[in-house]
Amino acid sequence: MALEWVVLGYAAAAEAIMVLLLTVPGLDGLRKGLIAVTRNLLKPFLSVVPFCLFLLMDIYWKYETRPSCESDSCTPTEFLRHQKSIMKSQRNALLIAAALVFYWLLYSVTNLVVKIEQLNQRIERLKSRD
Repeated sequence: MALEWVVLGYAAAAEAIMVLLLTVPGLDGLRKGLIAVTRNLLKPFLSVVPFCLFLLMDIYWKYETRPSCESDSCTPTEFLRHQKSIMKSQRNALLIAAALVFYWLLYSVTNLVVKIEQLNQRIERLKSRD
């Protein structure tokens, strides 16, 4: 099951890097290529959303079927295993949230940058008419 989390981590990191590159000032010459690449990758990255929902259901199922370790019914090693499982579930839920937020940011920033480029082109056309 660790491979899914690695893939989701790489997808979230790629989304974060693309958002960072699109928003960093001073990359005007590179921005048109970045916009084209990002717009082409938005549809494949949309697969992150159902993948995250699947992994969220996996976390929920593991939470529901996990043996509870309350009171004095478990040994210290079982208690540590229980705590480690809870920590991993929380970490994985955070990774899911990060991947979804970064996708939403990437989509929003890409649309804003495209609109800004279109407005700049319109301004240039209006200036050239005068």
